[in-house]
Amino acid sequence: MTTSEPALRIAYSPCPNDTFVFDALAHGRVPGAPALDVTFADIDLTNGMAERGEFDVLKVSYAVLPYVLGTYALLPCGGALGRGCGPLVLTAEPGADLTGRTVAVPSERSTAYLLFRLWAADTVPGGVGEIVVMPFHEIMPAVRDGKVDAGLVIHEARFTYRNYGLHRLADLGEHWESTTGLPIPLGAIIAKRSLGAAALTRLADSVRASVRAAWDDPEISRPYVREHAQEMDPSVADQHIGLYVNEFTADLGENGYAAVRGLLTRAAAEELLPPLGPGALDFP
Repeated sequence: MTTSEPALRIAYSPCPNDTFVFDALAHGRVPGAPALDVTFADIDLTNGMAERGEFDVLKVSYAVLPYVLGTYALLPCGGALGRGCGPLVLTAEPGADLTGRTVAVPSERSTAYLLFRLWAADTVPGGVGEIVVMPFHEIMPAVRDGKVDAGLVIHEARFTYRNYGLHRLADLGEHWESTTGLPIPLGAIIAKRSLGAAALTRLADSVRASVRAAWDDPEISRPYVREHAQEMDPSVADQHIGLYVNEFTADLGENGYAAVRGLLTRAAAEELLPPLGPGALDFP
């Protein structure tokens, strides 16, 4: 890094997996890495930022890729993809029928919502009713209080939904894995193609180094994770990191790319997303 080099404008969520992954890079502890100018924003906001081309680097939902890959390249690292980490559909009563029912979701551009639509197409033949978008932290209370019939939740809600007296109607990750055999693509790191191949490769190498640094000494990242974890219990934050930061975070690899292509190809076949162009996932 040189003093004259402008910092890359990056936006990612305050969730523990993102702060864990980017801690070393954001704090200048990765030799030779570009400087970062960090903005924190939830995934629904970063998806919109990507569609408007507002930042150099963004954490987004895989579901938004077909809309932004003309401007951005998918980095082969830094994101969230794995097994046993899918979104949940929660209800106040066990075994509820969602036909014609109101469902709260955190975003209609999210991978979670895409997985929900694919699951509903397979299991709710009459179709669900109204979809209501609301901030993630409001969804479980809304289901508990009867304001909506069901809620689509992600991240740490896997570990806390019982605290609200709610029931798991479906694990969308289990449904995806059982029907495809592939891991679950959730969040992607993208960077502007205009940065150029050399800068994109340098960025990807730096993200990998940041991931490995966090794994090598998890204690160093704890203050950054804790600062932004929104009063999350430390043990829940640790579970969150353990679930969403894995070998696919260091490198998507063959199985990771197969999962991404599988999700986006099926979504396009169901006319939920536009199809990807040839070579859209190539890096850099």
